Amino acid sequence: MQSVTALDLAASLATEEHLSPVLLDVREPWEFQVCHIDGSVSMPMNTVPERLSELDSDRPIVCICHHGVRSMDVALFLERKGFSRIINLSGGIHAWATQVDAQMPTY
Repeated sequence: MQSVTALDLAASLATEEHLSPVLLDVREPWEFQVCHIDGSVSMPMNTVPERLSELDSDRPIVCICHHGVRSMDVALFLERKGFSRIINLSGGIHAWATQVDAQMPTY
C-alpha cells in the first residue's frame, strides 16, 4: 500500500486528467456531510465488504477517513481482496482541511 500526503494528493488531482483516482471516503455518513473532498465517494467502512463490486480495480483508489487510521484498515482489506492500486491519505480529511482547503469545516 502506498500513502500520499494531502498536499501531494491535491497537486496530483489538479494535474491528472487520465485515470483519476477513486476518492473513497470510508467515514460515517454524518462525517461525510460535515466535509468531504469534491468528487469523493461515500462508502462507510462497515459497508465496504458488501460493496466491493462498486469499486473499479483498474483505477487507483485513495482511501480517506478522519485522520488516516480507518482508511488504512480499509486499504489493507482491499489489498487482501486483490486490489493493487491502493493509496491511503496520510492524516485524512483533517490534513486536507488544514493543509489544502482552509475553508473546509473540521470536527
